Amino acid sequence: MKTVIFFYTGTGNSLWCARVLAHALGETELMPMPRITSDVVIVDADCVGFVFPVHMWGVPGAVLNFIRRLHPDPAKYYFALAVNAGQVSATLLQLQDFMAGCRMKLSAGFSLVLPSNYIPWGGPGSLAEVQKKIQQAGGRIQDSIVPILRKRSVQPVDEGPLWQRIIFTWIYKLTFSRISAMDKDFWVDAKCNACGICEKICPARNIRMQQGKPIWKHVCEQCLACIQWCPQAAIQYGKKTPLYPRYHHPEVKVTDIIKSAPAE
Repeated sequence: MKTVIFFYTGTGNSLWCARVLAHALGETELMPMPRITSDVVIVDADCVGFVFPVHMWGVPGAVLNFIRRLHPDPAKYYFALAVNAGQVSATLLQLQDFMAGCRMKLSAGFSLVLPSNYIPWGGPGSLAEVQKKIQQAGGRIQDSIVPILRKRSVQPVDEGPLWQRIIFTWIYKLTFSRISAMDKDFWVDAKCNACGICEKICPARNIRMQQGKPIWKHVCEQCLACIQWCPQAAIQYGKKTPLYPRYHHPEVKVTDIIKSAPAE
């Protein structure tokens, strides 16, 4: 069974999950969504997966835009892994409904809890907590292997408790159209050395260097790759991030993220 996994990543959690799953499934190709620019994406595989982070308690806009370009095929088995910090909410239900509108059936959807990378609300936790979450996520990925290999329909897809699905779905709908402009709160301090890594890793191509400093162009996806991968910890968001430690997945390198970003 040939499988293609399309992934979207900022700080490496989703890339790591996609890699672990691909290794376990065998005969699997990994493809970064931001690198695929075709108006219509035709997939030569029996099994198609999506691995992505939960943004604002829902599916990132970039993921929705990518899936909208996929050529639908009722013969294919579609599955998804939604990477989150413990609040998957109705993300996978949203994806299932969206795919149905695109004439695709999401047969299985799994929630994976990994360390939080949303630094405006704090750091990822202690090293022990980070390692524990990564280990548990690895086990959860293993649980998904047999259903995927057997193309089994696993229903319902993973979802958060009812209060999450009510409150966070409302917040997602309220904020979705505003996400692109939320980069107005980024700023850079005196530690910036004009390395340009932030520009290279942005999956939305939202950053350009101007006079040796990053400028955000208001097409943000709020993946926070720029702030988390800055080698000088010079990029900030709001007032509190200078106090918080940075996080990216320990088994992912910045070169991996550059290769996953749109080609220049």
